[in-house]
Amino acid sequence: MNYSIETNAVETLKADLLVVGIYSNQEFSVGAKAVDDATTGFLTSIVKRGDISGKLNDTLLLNIIPNSDIQRILFVGLGEQKPLTIKNYRKVLTVTINAVKKLRLNSVTVGLLDCDVDGANFALKTRQIVEVFEDNIYQFTECKSKPVDEITLKNIIITAPDFALATVGLEQGLAISGGVGLAKHLADLPANICTPYYLAQHAQTIANTFDKIETTILDVADMEKLGMGSLLAVARGSREPAKLITLEYRGGDKNSKPIVLIGKGLTFDSGGISLKAGAGMDEMKYDMCGGAAVLGTLQAAAQLNLPLNIVGLIPASENMPDGQANKPGDILTSMSGKTIEVLNTDAEGRLILCDTLTYAKRFQPEVVIDLATLTGAVLVALGRVPSGLLGNDDALCNDLIAASEIASDSVWRLPLWEEYQEQLKSNFADLANIGGKDAGTITAACFLANFAEDFRWAHLDIAGTAWRTGSAKGATGRPVPLLTQYLLNRANA
Repeated sequence: MNYSIETNAVETLKADLLVVGIYSNQEFSVGAKAVDDATTGFLTSIVKRGDISGKLNDTLLLNIIPNSDIQRILFVGLGEQKPLTIKNYRKVLTVTINAVKKLRLNSVTVGLLDCDVDGANFALKTRQIVEVFEDNIYQFTECKSKPVDEITLKNIIITAPDFALATVGLEQGLAISGGVGLAKHLADLPANICTPYYLAQHAQTIANTFDKIETTILDVADMEKLGMGSLLAVARGSREPAKLITLEYRGGDKNSKPIVLIGKGLTFDSGGISLKAGAGMDEMKYDMCGGAAVLGTLQAAAQLNLPLNIVGLIPASENMPDGQANKPGDILTSMSGKTIEVLNTDAEGRLILCDTLTYAKRFQPEVVIDLATLTGAVLVALGRVPSGLLGNDDALCNDLIAASEIASDSVWRLPLWEEYQEQLKSNFADLANIGGKDAGTITAACFLANFAEDFRWAHLDIAGTAWRTGSAKGATGRPVPLLTQYLLNRANA
């Protein structure tokens, strides 16, 4: 999609379609008012007929605009005449792009920057337009044998009174939506294509694209030398060799400590010997959404040329049942030296993450953030709206919460209290890999906390937010917007 910024007055433009807003009290947005004045009250006459109420997400298409070079106008309801929340602004944009897609047009001019949005300047509003439009234009077509009904829209013109701020928003929006699109595409690929090897090759492609990124791929033999007994135990039942993918983005001072992002890269999770139920198991190709999001975030950071040092770590594996697969009751020795009793082989994400957390120490990180589709329990606790957030550092967690509010990529913090560690006690090893049926999301994070004691650390459980299920099944690309906003905040601090 081609995006451009237009600073000329809305009413003077030539446009196939102009999108403007109307409030529920029948007041026009600034751009709509200007067009109404230029057409001697034509828009007012239409509204007086009662065809649109102006309530949030109402739409009305006008196909004939007299005395104007604007061919069509799409009215979008803005609700009560007061500043919109970021989330409601995104809802307005979603309704807009879904209406525009149906019209089979080549270009659209968006006049919605003149809407007041809480805490949002022209840059952030422009960014939201790009993010929402790209999210709703995305189509996964790689595995279709016949051409799909592709979207005809090619050009999006955003009208803006401030070219500089809108350009900043456009650049950020394209980088973030590009990272989201990459994460969605990798996660939507089937597990017979998107294997650990495939993820590693894609990481190399990103490194080849950006001069400031270098990639290192550890194979099974490398991980054996490092003593990664926990990570490798998960991969034992698969014919696909595990990989530990490292991407190092060097955009900051060479002596600056890096921000380390760790993403779970389980390219397929059958549950192993503790086999999952068959219904819905196809969705377990999405168990690598954390790893895909790390790749998307590193790509966005490089595209924005952020003055930071960032390390991305992706432990990539499958979890399959086999004669060599790890079994309930097995005891593993992790890279840290701590031993783990496997009570359930379907709690494998924490087993590959714990060795990666230990590995992260060699980068002397300022902070470490891991993200994983880790527990079904987070769906029970929080549904599909926020990601679960836990961590051992209040300042880091607060920074992520602040970033989530700007990015409209919600998180909710859960406690990481010492009492929960009691559930992980084992008669035979230092830790059990599950803590029973209570507080599953919290005890999973408590398990990881045992391997993050030497640095500031936060954990994002994205099992409820990384993909949609049902008829709209597909990856969401979250939390790329949250992580990129966190990095932007750090870069601007």
